[in-house]
Amino acid sequence: MLETLSVLLNDGSCEVLVVDGGASQQIRNVCMQYSVEYISSNVGRAVQMNAGAAQAKGEVLYFLHADSELPSGFLESILRAKQKGIDAGCFRLRFYPSHPILDFYAWFTRFDINLFRFGDQSLFIKKEVFQEIGGFDESLQVMEDQEIIHRIKKVATFKVLKDSIGTSARKYEQVGRLRLQWIFIGVVVLYYLGISQSIIKDFYLKQLHLYR
Repeated sequence: MLETLSVLLNDGSCEVLVVDGGASQQIRNVCMQYSVEYISSNVGRAVQMNAGAAQAKGEVLYFLHADSELPSGFLESILRAKQKGIDAGCFRLRFYPSHPILDFYAWFTRFDINLFRFGDQSLFIKKEVFQEIGGFDESLQVMEDQEIIHRIKKVATFKVLKDSIGTSARKYEQVGRLRLQWIFIGVVVLYYLGISQSIIKDFYLKQLHLYR
């Protein structure tokens, strides 16, 4: 989180909002240290991202996980896309530390296929488009990052940018690089089968617990 904040603040032109669903004093202290706006919200990624969007003042919203490693010139890439008439988009993905299996997973994120879109790739979107589609679906506990892409593409242009954003491979190392991917595939299959969110989340948490 500290590295991500440093990159954002060094740019100087970004309004940085940290939304915390856990009321963590540690996160609050970090925000105070860096003079970053801290927002406390109810728990839930969709809820938290909507809370941040409601407070944001800019024309373009950028949703980013705290452990992300931003690509060099990320802001210029987003602004160039906006100037070309792109309403929303994301970056390709890479994992750190790198591993051949994870590199293989990440390779697929270059394709503009909804099935390969997840929150680790971040998301930029014009605020007016975000408001038009009603933001993230707060009824979803999982898959909210992929669900919103379907709605974005119905009303706006979307593009996967060429640069890659880094995300931690820690969970893959803890659970197993193949095993965790199968768990993720299980979550996706259950979601598209229309299984309830509570059952999907319970499945995901139980699988993680089994292999820790």
